[in-house]
Amino acid sequence: MSTDQVPADEPYEQLTARVERIANVGNAAGVLQWDQEVMMPEGGTPARAQQLSALSAISHELLTDEETGELLEALETGDLDEEQTAVVREVRRRYDRATKVPEELVTEITETASNAHPVWVEAKAEDDFEQFAPTLEKLVELKREYAAHIDPDEDPYAVLFADYEPYIDLETAERVLTRLREELVPLIDAIGETDADLETDAFAGTFDDETQEELCRDVLDTLGYDWDHGRLDTAPHPFSTGTQFDARVTTRFDESDLLGSITSTIHEFGHANYTLGLPAEGYGTPLGEARDLTVHESQSRLWENHIGRSQAFWERFLPAVTERFPALEGVSPRAAYESANQVYDDNLIRVEADELTYHLHIVIRFEIERDLISGDLEVADVPEVWNEKYESYLGVRPETDAEGCLQDIHWSHGSFGYFPTYSLGSVLAAQLYAAAQADLGDLEEHTRNGEFDDLNGWLRERVHRHGKRYTTPDLIQRASGETYSADDFLEYVQTKYGELYDL
Repeated sequence: MSTDQVPADEPYEQLTARVERIANVGNAAGVLQWDQEVMMPEGGTPARAQQLSALSAISHELLTDEETGELLEALETGDLDEEQTAVVREVRRRYDRATKVPEELVTEITETASNAHPVWVEAKAEDDFEQFAPTLEKLVELKREYAAHIDPDEDPYAVLFADYEPYIDLETAERVLTRLREELVPLIDAIGETDADLETDAFAGTFDDETQEELCRDVLDTLGYDWDHGRLDTAPHPFSTGTQFDARVTTRFDESDLLGSITSTIHEFGHANYTLGLPAEGYGTPLGEARDLTVHESQSRLWENHIGRSQAFWERFLPAVTERFPALEGVSPRAAYESANQVYDDNLIRVEADELTYHLHIVIRFEIERDLISGDLEVADVPEVWNEKYESYLGVRPETDAEGCLQDIHWSHGSFGYFPTYSLGSVLAAQLYAAAQADLGDLEEHTRNGEFDDLNGWLRERVHRHGKRYTTPDLIQRASGETYSADDFLEYVQTKYGELYDL
């Protein structure tokens, strides 16, 4: 029997068995990466780099094996149902990209990125960009080479961006980022000129790490985190990782920034909540995997901003805060809400940024990494260009590289093209929240009552349960009833901050 006559179910079962093996190798690597960032002793890096490199090579070998291509060809001429078609589409895309990249390059990138993590940590701690620069140069070179193998005729940054967001093109991302910059800057300027008297110091004080952790566990309890399938730890740069069976959250503590630990925990809850909502029966296949980073970030930003920064949330959660920290008993929910939403005129740190200026932090990173990959910017010039852009876009200038170009972990991972998805996800969060509110009614009242089952059920039904069944634009259309747009986000921030600042 020729391949075009093979029944679809037989090669499909063979393909999914192969894909599940690849997924399990990748998920094992994910646990090792979590361990490296959370609890591995510093001296473990050389062995960990080799372990991750070996797992990366195994995944690459399994994916790029000729048998994978043969199975895809057989299936693409067969009679597939909707779910099978989606799996074949996603595996085909990964296969086509992976087969263009030499295995030794994949291994080198993985090992270099693993070794880069402790170099970045030390360079940031010692405020020494020159210590990190050679590693960054190497990663830039490797990722340029990687992009050239995939598509030598395409903008290399567009190729890298597609690793994180394959179904929203770079042109769309640039258009959204440009619109945010053009419409947020006047709003931020107007806020800077207003004489509105907001409470900005509701969370002033000193807060010990141990009690902060207890409070972060309180907030995860409030939102409904499933402790049977997750855990809370600390990391230099908060993140969430895992599968629908084990989705872990990390946060960080600063004794002078209680609000920061709360919001970062809520943010990472959003990621973990999405991961835990993926269908168990799809585990190991694209049907059980998250739909890339714009959608993933929409979930974290929805919970962090639309829930965690709402006045209704502080009406609900403030008693837990004052129980842990009695010194804050005089704070009102309105004061907490105002402090949680103040727009900073002097903030240098992206993860500590307010909801509006945050996107200018993203634009700066986007412009710098795009120029790095294109060769229009040398690594040695990154600190100065970074500082100039901060002064130009945000009116502040970093005094150290630790609070400047060394503040983020992403480049040490070789994650060029990742940053735009933060803003794209924030935009999608507003679009999904508006659609959920239209269906469910007053979500602020739900939040005020600590009732999150309806919203979470809506997200499970409209977003989580589909995994990668649909492309990003199709999923957005199905979930919200509209095409992807920044309209809801801009209406949301203009209304919210107009009220806060009497604009």
